[in-house]
Amino acid sequence: MSIANFLFLALAAGFAGFVDAVAGGGGLVQLPALLIGISNKPIPMILGTNKIPSIFGTSVAAASYFKKVRPDLKLTVAMAIPALIGSVTGAHLAARFPTSVFHPLILTLLVVVGVYTWRKPELGISERIRHTHRTRQLIVAGCGLLIGFYDGIFGPGTGTILVFILVVIVGYEFLKASATAKMVNIATNFGAIVTFQISGHMWWRLGLALAVANVAGALIGSRLAIKGGSPLVRKVFLFVVAALIAKLSYDWVYN
Repeated sequence: MSIANFLFLALAAGFAGFVDAVAGGGGLVQLPALLIGISNKPIPMILGTNKIPSIFGTSVAAASYFKKVRPDLKLTVAMAIPALIGSVTGAHLAARFPTSVFHPLILTLLVVVGVYTWRKPELGISERIRHTHRTRQLIVAGCGLLIGFYDGIFGPGTGTILVFILVVIVGYEFLKASATAKMVNIATNFGAIVTFQISGHMWWRLGLALAVANVAGALIGSRLAIKGGSPLVRKVFLFVVAALIAKLSYDWVYN
């Protein structure tokens, strides 16, 4: 790999870590960069390698959030365990399942998410917990399983969708939702890494090198999010949703 190509991937990983730490959606930047930078590698290897910097950056961001924002650990675990199972299943099928089928589904979902969030400026600015504790756990468990499967088999937009679910269904403010989503995302990344490693689809040296840049971006992003609070996270969230819609629309039309 040339130095210029590696610097391109490192820059993308750093920006991905920043975006993902604030509002999710780092895969929007990092995965396309890897698809361009190591296009000669099998798709499962690209997907697997993508998870290495992601889990490091997400872990650092989660630790930063945890110092200031205390998530509901029982709810987080109730969402993370099914998400882990879903991610393992999705990663196992990644080599034989056409990810193109996700484009129209995720695109439609993101349009709904973007319009709904934009038309409700008060959404996620303050916490308004909904449902009983038992009902919340059942809801997030089901959502975690589905989103984990998607993250294992494809991935872009996972963190963004997690944040939206936690804001709209559970009633979290954006900052707390982003903190919780990071912890769930660690589980989905871990499940995918284990599965891709077993099948031999991991490029550890490149992934660990990119992890350094991703962690640096995640540190900057999480600190900025904590300082700016839910209003800032909401703005970045809307920007990421718009960018995801544009990217997936382009892929769907031209690929």
